[in-house]
Amino acid sequence: MKAAPIYLSVLCLTLGFLFGFSPAEKKSKATWIWQSEIIGDEKREILEFCKSNEINLIYLRIEMNKPFDYYRAFIREANAIGVEVHAVAGHPAWALASYEKRMMNIVEWVERYNREAAEDERIRGIQLDIEPYLLPFWETDRERIISEWLANVQTFTSEVKKQGLVSSVALAFWLDDIPVPGEQAVSVSQWMIEQFDTVCIMAYRDTLSGKNGILALVEDELKEADKLGTRVMVAVNMKKLGDDHASFAEEGVEEMNRQLALLPEKLGDHPSYSGIAIHDYRYWKEALPLAPVKKERYKGTYIWRAELIGTEKEEILAFAEQNGVNLLYVRLDLEQPHAYYRDFVREAREAGIEVHAMGGHPIWALAESRGKIMKLVNWVKAYNRSVESGERFQGIHLDIEPYVMPVWREDKDAVLRQWMANIQAFVEETKQDGQLETSVDLAAWLDNTPVPGQPDTPFSHWMIEQLDHTTLMAFRDRADRIVGLVENQVKYAQSIGKKIVVAVETKESHEGNGITFYEEGMGEMHRQLQQVTEALAPYSSFMGHAIHAYDYWKNGKE
Repeated sequence: MKAAPIYLSVLCLTLGFLFGFSPAEKKSKATWIWQSEIIGDEKREILEFCKSNEINLIYLRIEMNKPFDYYRAFIREANAIGVEVHAVAGHPAWALASYEKRMMNIVEWVERYNREAAEDERIRGIQLDIEPYLLPFWETDRERIISEWLANVQTFTSEVKKQGLVSSVALAFWLDDIPVPGEQAVSVSQWMIEQFDTVCIMAYRDTLSGKNGILALVEDELKEADKLGTRVMVAVNMKKLGDDHASFAEEGVEEMNRQLALLPEKLGDHPSYSGIAIHDYRYWKEALPLAPVKKERYKGTYIWRAELIGTEKEEILAFAEQNGVNLLYVRLDLEQPHAYYRDFVREAREAGIEVHAMGGHPIWALAESRGKIMKLVNWVKAYNRSVESGERFQGIHLDIEPYVMPVWREDKDAVLRQWMANIQAFVEETKQDGQLETSVDLAAWLDNTPVPGQPDTPFSHWMIEQLDHTTLMAFRDRADRIVGLVENQVKYAQSIGKKIVVAVETKESHEGNGITFYEEGMGEMHRQLQQVTEALAPYSSFMGHAIHAYDYWKNGKE
């Protein structure tokens, strides 16, 4: 390519300062979110991540089949903390003329969305991530692909600019070696830099210096952008790739941050340098070192009467505070509107109490009742989607005790098989597109009942494997007997990384002495539970107690 006269370069640089960028302009720090489904369940976590990592720009993949309302709250709350949201979309085939209409769907969607959205809920830009070199015929038909790609890009940028949005593109660093068809003196990179407001150069390397380092890879693009007034962002990768040098996955976040902190100084002579982008949120977050977690054991109880949420909210929360309760299993009345639970859940969570939705009946073990379980799961998921993050249930807890039914004695194996299938369906449905914790109540003596067809596998072991935590109903009134009932299951849970809650009873029982703390009183219960804790404390799987139930505990004798 012929060198431009010096005076022309200076003139272009001056115009860049006047119309393209300002030396004092705040630099961007961006990341990509490709899984748009997480902005519902993980909104608060994402925004906290942005604050703690000084992110001020998110490239968010848009699922166009979701309603506009799905995006409003996330974008509004992101804007409130200084984070712009730009849509990102793309596919290698979008470089082809036959895919132009599909590419333009995202532009039309953003236009419609922004027309209906409030000012602080609007998308501020659209980024293309096409990468046509991934097409199988790139090597054999490159010139045609590039020609069609450039034509599609012109259509895209023309329409985006009409909307007053920022147009940007993710661009491989090596495209500065690929000429535009028919114009050998102009590279694809140069051509793209002239079309877009911002170019993200995918400089996927793990070091700044050297001939193959980040600085060398972006130098030509920055020089060209300096002249044209285009902003350039330097993008790096946290995803593990086949080439060890193409990602910071091996070096870690600390080393990535150290290297990127040097960029402002190294690239300070380039007015086009506009910041950094880290690909992507998921891999970046997963690569962060885990903070030490302080183990806090549960002290839980059950709220069986759903009407108490409306009539005794303050009393329940006061009782929980006085007794150190930090877990509530709350039976739901699915006929109530979502608003019935919002204040209770929010105030409980503000007080440091996890609230898990609860339901159950002996017949829920049978295949014919699976729909009842799914109804509960789907109600909770719909509720969580409709409320703010601090008002959401954190888990779903099932209480299914089929051994009280006559059919248990008639054909135990058949009941167990149906129960197992229902639990598998429960876990699968609960975990689909969400992060709710799954748990069940389980009679502690079921470690003596084998899985049908597997005589060496206790049923309780199978159940513990399926759930995030299992609440073993160890209804005894002495610590040694409680520990004797649960210790083998606690050991097994530790071996597979699962959690156990140990539940005791305070309700009057006619099953014989030794079942409940009704006679001994609540003071004695706490003394015995302290001994249980001391005995089970060495096991990492032991996560505390649940006291059955709020009504009986509250009215129990001291």
